[in-house]
Amino acid sequence: MTQKVIIFDFDGTIADTVDALVSIANSLAVEFGYAQITPEEFVILKNLTSREIFKYSGIPLFKIPFLLKKVKKELKNKIPELQPISGIGEALVELKDNGNRLGIITSNSKSNVEEFLRVNNLDHLFEFVHAGVTIFGKTTIINNVLRQKQIKTEEVLYVGDETRDIEASKKAHVKVCSVTWGFNSQQALSKESPDFLIHHPQELVEVTKNCD
Repeated sequence: MTQKVIIFDFDGTIADTVDALVSIANSLAVEFGYAQITPEEFVILKNLTSREIFKYSGIPLFKIPFLLKKVKKELKNKIPELQPISGIGEALVELKDNGNRLGIITSNSKSNVEEFLRVNNLDHLFEFVHAGVTIFGKTTIINNVLRQKQIKTEEVLYVGDETRDIEASKKAHVKVCSVTWGFNSQQALSKESPDFLIHHPQELVEVTKNCD
């Protein structure tokens, strides 16, 4: 079996943060001038791409960086109550034991991610945590990390729960595994044609054996 560098998204992929993020987004609705997310609207949002979501929300583009900063700050207070996705811990341990290198690229803050990993005894599994948001998107961040870590694109499998993860991975020329337990629905993810589409963390172990 060929060892891989498996790079994970964080929110919705490793950490079960979707409900917390929706709650925070609703608490900031008045301040940032958008409507609160109802359960019915949440179903709609799960089937939209990231670009479509911002268009749907009507949030002015210049406000988005300020909104994201506020969301991260609010999420920090919820770290102690957040749980890992069911089954992800066991899958991560097995992936690591199989000789794979694990890392995280996230638009959340590095301190939030590291605190979550520490609280849930997952911190020893990851070689790196890279946090950042750029106007050029996630592709730029992926490329920067690969260059800094001297990782070849053919060694990488990116694991994420959103359509933007698929888009960024394809632009970065790395294989992508989409997970259906996070934000975007299976239908939305399938439309973007990821290399792999899985429904349970344990399936990651098999994916890494077949992604050469």
